[in-house]
Amino acid sequence: MEPTKEWLALYEKVKEKTKSAVDFNKYFEEKEIAGMALDVMNIGLCDLPSGKVIVADPLVYLDKNCTPYLVQAPAGSYQTEVCVVKQHDGDCARYAAVRLRFNQNRAVKFYEALIGSEDLENFEEGEYFGFNVDAGLGCICDAGINKIIAEWQEKWEKENPDGEIYNDYFYGFFKESYKQNPQYQRDGGDWINWQVPGTDYHVPFLQSGFGDGTYPVYWGFDENGKVCQLIVQFIDIELAYNDEDEEE
Repeated sequence: MEPTKEWLALYEKVKEKTKSAVDFNKYFEEKEIAGMALDVMNIGLCDLPSGKVIVADPLVYLDKNCTPYLVQAPAGSYQTEVCVVKQHDGDCARYAAVRLRFNQNRAVKFYEALIGSEDLENFEEGEYFGFNVDAGLGCICDAGINKIIAEWQEKWEKENPDGEIYNDYFYGFFKESYKQNPQYQRDGGDWINWQVPGTDYHVPFLQSGFGDGTYPVYWGFDENGKVCQLIVQFIDIELAYNDEDEEE
């Protein structure tokens, strides 16, 4: 569904309010933010053959009705980088952000990724729309691949009428991921790079920071105004861990 002319006109008026105050370059370049030790983990390819991007909870909200973002990525396959807040004080490693880099250009601005139906009337600076998570997971998926997944899932459910897709299908992939790559994962597994059955396409699934909630997605633009990155933010590191220090 295409956005209306009214929506597009209103977006131009509020666009600057959708700009992130966070410089996500730091998440992938700094070794420490807000006293928290960071690392960057590569979990493999994310295929975007159409460049039309969907970010969603893969177990709850990824379905054939998902609408991709208005801005498109260059079609291609990209490495999936994860900014990890390392284990500390008995807490497990947390995934703060995910990045796809479409080229080597540095992002100088980050604007929230929108689908064109958001309610912009009462939108205020510092707020965001984001995507909902109810199963503790997020994924980055091409719109064309999503259609293939929807057909595959429908077939799987018909063949497994009493089945539960996580416990009876995905659980084994997560356990194997932990077995093969235990660093920054709990023993049940915190990420997989799923190859969609019957295809060569890869869709990364991973834990959503602190679990269920609503999380923003941003496009990174270079100094020429060209899109060069996609960022999924699960944790505002400064906000989350500075508050933690204050409580202590």
